[in-house]
Amino acid sequence: MRIVALLALTSSCAMLGGCLVRTAADVVTAPVRIAGAGVDAVTTSQSEADENRGRDIRRREEHLGELQCDYDRLSEKCREGNDKACREAVEMRRQMDAILPTIPLGPEEN
Repeated sequence: MRIVALLALTSSCAMLGGCLVRTAADVVTAPVRIAGAGVDAVTTSQSEADENRGRDIRRREEHLGELQCDYDRLSEKCREGNDKACREAVEMRRQMDAILPTIPLGPEEN
């Protein structure tokens, strides 16, 4: 009976020692893991930055398209003699001219 108790005690010490080492390692590496998670949370990866830039460009392109439709409609009314439409078309063109430099050119088509 003593032999069984001695073997149980010896094996439990060996297992407990492994647990203590693992716990000590977790405690030591925890600040590094926490700091790494904090850095990941506040930084933007290159792919995220590219996605955000693409999204912003698409928004500007959509806005430019809407302005172009309004400009075409107002220009037609202006040609029909509507002075108010002419003034609005000029303002619409100014807005379009301000947005155009912020939209990059697409790839050349052959």
